[in-house]
Amino acid sequence: MSEGGRPPRKPGSASGPARRVPGPGRAAPGASAKPRAAAPVRPAPSSAATAADGVRISKLMAERGLCSRREADTYIERGWVFVDGQRVTELGTRAPANARITLAPEARARQEERVTILLNKPIGYVSGQPEPGFQPAVSLIGRDTQWRADQGTVFRPAHLKGLAPAGRLDIDSTGLLVLTQDGRIARQLIGDDSEVEKEYLVRVDGQLVPDGLRLLNHGLSLDGRPLRPAKVEWLNDDQLRFILREGRKRQIRRMCELVGLKVVGLKRVRIGRVRLGELPTGQWRYLRDDEAF
Repeated sequence: MSEGGRPPRKPGSASGPARRVPGPGRAAPGASAKPRAAAPVRPAPSSAATAADGVRISKLMAERGLCSRREADTYIERGWVFVDGQRVTELGTRAPANARITLAPEARARQEERVTILLNKPIGYVSGQPEPGFQPAVSLIGRDTQWRADQGTVFRPAHLKGLAPAGRLDIDSTGLLVLTQDGRIARQLIGDDSEVEKEYLVRVDGQLVPDGLRLLNHGLSLDGRPLRPAKVEWLNDDQLRFILREGRKRQIRRMCELVGLKVVGLKRVRIGRVRLGELPTGQWRYLRDDEAF
């Protein structure tokens, strides 16, 4: 035993380092051991990615009206999104709520190609998914049904790709229906925080209960949830004007039933600042560049 309590080295060991005695879980000398894979080199996280307590970038983009969340994911995957000047390409990345978000020119060009269509929906067509025996309203969109007075954009079959209704209009109702490829417009019209007005002309039958007009304006609930304040007034003996800022399923018909009235005709004539105007029933036109909801 040498000084310090260490055993002397064996002959022949001076030319190389002493071997360690394998501990628990270690392979014995000479045994075949699976080589450990090298740790992958990861890029340094951006300032957006380090904000673990931030908000998903796709959510921020939708809230700011830059695009829909689905479109945001597509733009992020393609590297078309910049947060505080840094390109972001990983889905789920978060950023501070006040982060500056900009789009690459490719994303802006893609948005400019998207179209929004205004349709005067006839009775008997469903605004959303097809139902047995009925056709979806989008089936009315084609070259033959485009309004002759619409001389701006030329119809192309590509305009039907991803075209979806931005809001509902009951199968037995008629009037203005918006179909769009643009997620920004869809969110503006049907997002939970939408404040865009929808105006309807409603023909009714029955006897209005006492204080019924006041209840139609504010005070009714559907499915256990109070309705937002509305603007409702008589236009003549059997017709009401409704202006709503929400769109529950069959909302106007159910509101009228609660106050003793039955709807016999319903037509939507305005969404925001866009009016149905002279657009014929069953025909459509493009939203113009000088129009906005």
